[in-house]
Amino acid sequence: QVQLVESGGGLVQPGGSLRLSCAASGSILSIYAMNWYRQAPGKQRELVAVLTSGGSPNYADSVKGRFTLSRDSAKNTGYLQMNSLKPEDTAVYYCNADIILVTGELLDSWGQGTQVTVSS
Repeated sequence: QVQLVESGGGLVQPGGSLRLSCAASGSILSIYAMNWYRQAPGKQRELVAVLTSGGSPNYADSVKGRFTLSRDSAKNTGYLQMNSLKPEDTAVYYCNADIILVTGELLDSWGQGTQVTVSS
């Protein structure tokens, strides 16, 4: 019914930048929230940034001032701009969205994840 596809991950040096994208497709009426999580090796998945429809983004303390979450509602796409990257930002980044389907159902959907590696 719905697919989330992330892109933009890769290898970057400390201090560098990456921009992740999350494109939603399928039987979508609207997207209530589009969020980003990450999971580092041996650690639990953690919430990085949250953006609900009509609201302002909220960020984990560890990324405040460095990451920016935005959405293009017309394209059903979310973006996570990551600046001043640190080695501790290395993780698999997952897009998560609360999607209202054309049937009226609310679907909690996840992308497949994209690897971000920060290393010199």
